[in-house]
Amino acid sequence: MVFGVRSFELALMHRMRDLNPARVEDALADMAATRAELREAHALWTRTAYAARAPKGVGRFRMALGRPTFEGERPIGSLTCDVVRWALPYWRGVEFELLVGPGGEIWNQWFVRPSGDRTVSFADLVPWECVVADIGASFPDAVQEEGTAPHHWAVSFQHSGTPYRARFVYGLLQSVDPR
Repeated sequence: MVFGVRSFELALMHRMRDLNPARVEDALADMAATRAELREAHALWTRTAYAARAPKGVGRFRMALGRPTFEGERPIGSLTCDVVRWALPYWRGVEFELLVGPGGEIWNQWFVRPSGDRTVSFADLVPWECVVADIGASFPDAVQEEGTAPHHWAVSFQHSGTPYRARFVYGLLQSVDPR
């Protein structure tokens, strides 16, 4: 298997399956992909992370995804990090972003809206249509929380007096549940 954009998308979906298996099954059908391909993509991506001769850091992502759609810098506290983003065909309107520290280590990897935060209504909170920043821009009491597994994230907020928790994988909304 040559690891490219499609394989990377499948590798991301492998982790998304933790919280939203039905949506991943729909995506596999849309992509004419099998569960075996999903597992193989995840296994290959994981093996490259530990392979002695495989590129590390951003190089690993460039190997799989090619040239980024955006490269720049962002100040975070007293440090400045590099920002690298790729548009992925399956997820339109959002891009996969890496925040890279001064030593080349990847600080964060998730989906973002390249055009900036979008204000959404509660009814707009549809899995795979929103990113973490959308919730923060739309619900003033939103509190970001650590997720329950690698690359998971949560945001607690209130709507019409009811507390909710939005769950994300790689910064992409997977579910919204009452607390």
